Amino acid sequence: MDNSYVSLISTNPQDIKVSSTLEKSTGKKHLTDNNPETCWTSRQGPGQYIHLTFERPVIPKRITIIFQGGFVGTKCKVEVSELSDRPEWQTWTYIHPEDANRRQNFDLITHGDGLPREGIQSMKLVFEESSDFYGRITIYELKVEGLLL
Repeated sequence: MDNSYVSLISTNPQDIKVSSTLEKSTGKKHLTDNNPETCWTSRQGPGQYIHLTFERPVIPKRITIIFQGGFVGTKCKVEVSELSDRPEWQTWTYIHPEDANRRQNFDLITHGDGLPREGIQSMKLVFEESSDFYGRITIYELKVEGLLL
């Protein structure tokens, strides 16, 4: 684990958008509140997502997620954009979380792989498949670490 990485997720709730929320008690603020008792849960349906906006250009290096087993986004498309106000999304990579109640780390490869050299200002995690029959996603912790430019 590289200790030179910093958290890229802002504490400003306006910098996180989600596709849906099941109810107020499972809102997006719980994605990053560092409380293991709280979570974000989406409504049912395919294509649930989390959209992150960064305060300045960044290079993401690692995504860490704790899901609720049974409500895991088992196929997640990572989209990025150089712009934050009007994102033009491009698919960067895919991650494939396991259907488990544990912290899962995904190192992101950044050697000439489509990530803009000037960094990105927006990232979207699109959950294309879920372990839940109805397509719901439940996340207790989300961290994105990397480099500030």
